[in-house]
Amino acid sequence: MEKQRLFQYAIIWHPTKDEAKTGTKSLLIKGIETVLATDDRSLLIIASREIPANYLNQLEQIEIVIRSF
Repeated sequence: MEKQRLFQYAIIWHPTKDEAKTGTKSLLIKGIETVLATDDRSLLIIASREIPANYLNQLEQIEIVIRSF
């Protein structure tokens, strides 16, 4: 079994260009979470499951920010 590493991630929603023109700003959907995962790819799967259902139709506007230790 592969050794797990410590990661932190946050989920951010960004407005489209048209939404930004009307003053809409980026929004922190999920604050910093600390988890153990084997690699970045595993962490992305874990984090993507935390995206709220009302944002699933806007995945191109979602950014998952990852920090490893």
